[in-house]
Amino acid sequence: MHIITNKYSLKILLIALLFLGYGTQAIAQKGDGTYSELSIAKTIHDKDLKWNPAPDFFPGCTFTILNGDITKPNLDFFFKIEPNTEVIKHTHNSPERMILISGELEVTYENEPTSLLKAGTYAYGPAGKPHKAKCLNKGPCVLFIALVDPFNAIPIGK
Repeated sequence: MHIITNKYSLKILLIALLFLGYGTQAIAQKGDGTYSELSIAKTIHDKDLKWNPAPDFFPGCTFTILNGDITKPNLDFFFKIEPNTEVIKHTHNSPERMILISGELEVTYENEPTSLLKAGTYAYGPAGKPHKAKCLNKGPCVLFIALVDPFNAIPIGK
């Protein structure tokens, strides 16, 4: 896995993601030149973000919805894991597309070697594949996560 480590590459990646987001908004344009949705741009430091507690089996974790509805398909959110916190083995019905925004995160998918994610790393998690994670001691780990299907997280043993 190639890891983006320099700040210039990270900035290019973030700009590309913003343009991708703006491009998809153009699809929502009505025939009369008006738009049905507003564009958005957020960082993990925005004061207007409402950080919610994650499910009880994810202690030390919070999330904030960026776009969409947690009960519907196509959800985008930030997921924050405090330093030195483990996320227990779990699975999701939806594939996950993730970019680590801050921190360093070890992620282990069942029957695969552990991957070390650093800020700027893209990761993909297949639907239904059990995995666990640990945020290391490099500040909080904040992931941008995009889900295809509505959110769910199913813990697997302890």
